[in-house]
Amino acid sequence: GGVPPATDLVLGATAGCLACFLTNPLEVVKTRLQLQGELQAPGTYPRPYRGVLRAAVAVCRADGLRGLQKGLAAGLLYQGLMNGVRFYCYSLAEDAGWTGYPGGTVAAGAVAGAVGAIVGSPAYLVKTHLQAQTLSAMAVGHQHNHESISSAFKSIYQQHGVVGLWRGVTGAVPRVTVGSAVQLATFASAKDWVCERQWFRKGSWAAVLAAGMVSSVAVAVAMTPFDVISTRLYNQPVDADGTGKLYRGFLDCILQISNKEGLLGLYKGIGAVYFRLGPHTVLSLFFWDKLRNM
Repeated sequence: GGVPPATDLVLGATAGCLACFLTNPLEVVKTRLQLQGELQAPGTYPRPYRGVLRAAVAVCRADGLRGLQKGLAAGLLYQGLMNGVRFYCYSLAEDAGWTGYPGGTVAAGAVAGAVGAIVGSPAYLVKTHLQAQTLSAMAVGHQHNHESISSAFKSIYQQHGVVGLWRGVTGAVPRVTVGSAVQLATFASAKDWVCERQWFRKGSWAAVLAAGMVSSVAVAVAMTPFDVISTRLYNQPVDADGTGKLYRGFLDCILQISNKEGLLGLYKGIGAVYFRLGPHTVLSLFFWDKLRNM
């Protein structure tokens, strides 16, 4: 406490951006894994990307080392907007005393996350498009072929107006809401659990790191299906009037994936989701904590 909400906004945004630099390569890999074999039965399509490490190598081969930082500017913009808004809303809820009620922290975290996701959605849309783009031999999912982040925003806005910039937001809100709620619900108890086992002393970074890794398992399992849906809705090609050519919306997307790709289709990229979450969560919290104490 003792930090005004506006400061929390800046600190939250900065922490998210610092973490983003280090975890963006996993985002690129995750996007490719989640688009691979879209609406195709397992085993019927070529798989240029197999698992996190080999996928990272494949990205480097196709796009050079810089390929691993594809969509970084859009990712930073998203992290800045999303985390800034999320920490700000959460701070407001704390100040209003809502977090004192039972379940209050989870509810506040979920709402704050949802608001953040809505504000950051256009940046995430562009990030997904840019991260999916690659050489035709390695391409998975629809290729939007944007020149840069600014031309991506411009062409989406010119073709589909303001509404077009918020396309796919229906997948983003449940993704972040579920992620935020599960993370907040499990992180504190994971930290207590780790300390009770006396693996690490209370308040040490090792305890925070271990708790982050434990709680990330729960978050990855809960969030990956929403993450896959989100990626698919953001990346799908659209008609001139903005209607999706593959999915009509959130529910249709779930049904089509489970029918055509099986239930495991909803867990594509879970390795990358987990490897990104653990460090990202811990780095964000670490940077945020350190910045607050400065």
